[in-house]
Amino acid sequence: MKSSRPPHTLFYSVVFFISLLVSPAFADIRLPNVLGNNMVLQQKSDAVLWGWASPGEKIFVTTSWNMKTDSVVSNGDARWKIKIPTPGAGGPHTITLRGKNVIILDNILIGEVWICSGQSNMEWSSIQKVPQILEAMPTSGNQNLRLFQVPKSTSPTPQDQIEGSWKVCSPQSLDGFSAVGYFFALELQEKLKVPVGIINSSWGGTPAEVWAPESVVTKDPELQTAAGKLKPYPSWPTTPGYAYNSMIYPLRHFPIAGAIWYQGESNVSTASTYTKLFTQMIEAWRQDWQKQFPFYFVQIAPFAYPSPQESALLREAQAKSLTLPGTGMVVISDLVDNIKDIHPKNKKDVGLRLARYALGDTYGQKGAVYKSPAFKRMEVKGDKASLFFENAPAGFKTVDGQEPTSFYMAGEDKVFLPATAKLQNDRIVVSYPQIRKPVAVRFSFSNKAMSNLFSSEGLPVGPFRTDEWEVGATAK
Repeated sequence: MKSSRPPHTLFYSVVFFISLLVSPAFADIRLPNVLGNNMVLQQKSDAVLWGWASPGEKIFVTTSWNMKTDSVVSNGDARWKIKIPTPGAGGPHTITLRGKNVIILDNILIGEVWICSGQSNMEWSSIQKVPQILEAMPTSGNQNLRLFQVPKSTSPTPQDQIEGSWKVCSPQSLDGFSAVGYFFALELQEKLKVPVGIINSSWGGTPAEVWAPESVVTKDPELQTAAGKLKPYPSWPTTPGYAYNSMIYPLRHFPIAGAIWYQGESNVSTASTYTKLFTQMIEAWRQDWQKQFPFYFVQIAPFAYPSPQESALLREAQAKSLTLPGTGMVVISDLVDNIKDIHPKNKKDVGLRLARYALGDTYGQKGAVYKSPAFKRMEVKGDKASLFFENAPAGFKTVDGQEPTSFYMAGEDKVFLPATAKLQNDRIVVSYPQIRKPVAVRFSFSNKAMSNLFSSEGLPVGPFRTDEWEVGATAK
């Protein structure tokens, strides 16, 4: 049957219909960039969709996994937010939002979502010629692995929008993406057999202060004093809250499984306050997400700082942060090829250790060995000190078959001398001929110590000291 409408009327009707299927910049319904095509939503959660629209506009949301339609009305501030339950892992799915305009989010997967953050050792990628990522890139195409790169930006106030977009993992999208984050996410994806989304929000050189809300620092005189000691640099921010406001806060509604973190080198000079700062930063993030999500971090690697033990105190502060529930730390003292390079090239094993921690701790996979031995207590009998550890059920070994290295012992004079250590089943016995009454023991408590001591399962023993004395310069 021939249309009775004039040709130009039919043309404009078609144009209007097509306009409903796209989302121009001036559309009434608008979404933050983190909600987009190719994204991964956290499985079996109340995923949040949010954005902006004309005040009072009713928005209908239809999800393809159950073909259910829910609705929400934009408030007087032109904002709206709605929770939609997600199923188990799978996809691809679509989400359709209808109001005065229509937005269709396509190629969505349901799975596990993690954030990776920190400074340069988290940020490093193919741009810095990380060998393992360059080797992995040609075959990195993976429909079940999705990447979101948060561009570097700062703001003096918390922001709602963030730049970037979700991309399917490919040689092109992986170019410039965190090597640690990629290897972590890939291991989860392969072991869990579910889609994984990884959000990279990292910035080389940044101290932890910029990743915490400004109030965390300003409300605490001790943290404020420490922040005042940070030297400004032209390549990264040092003002408390500036990276958090624009690179973390805008993500707070997006459900995640957890976070991984590699940072600390820029806080070596303020190690005495790092535990407080770091744990309060984690708690602030958890408050933003309204979830006590797991937070796993990397203990900074050995590096030849100018003074003998300044980074040992930062590693100690990181270890003390484990008192905060839901945190975990991986030790990487063995993954350094050059102690004069603050950027160890082996990022793959760092990512794998973080992934194994998550697999064992978050996902409860059996048989996963993921915790390094940690000092528990010391017993002194005569001229010998017996050291007992957590996370060493099968005892210890040395990778070269020699006696354990990097042990120091002191008597009441507080002078530490290189000690002999013997492996004895569930303990390590330390002694020094001239010290008749041992008082304290330190292990790998220096900037560049790389001990040969590991758990029987192959994880390096974490550095520690049994004393709380002022740190001197006797241990090398």
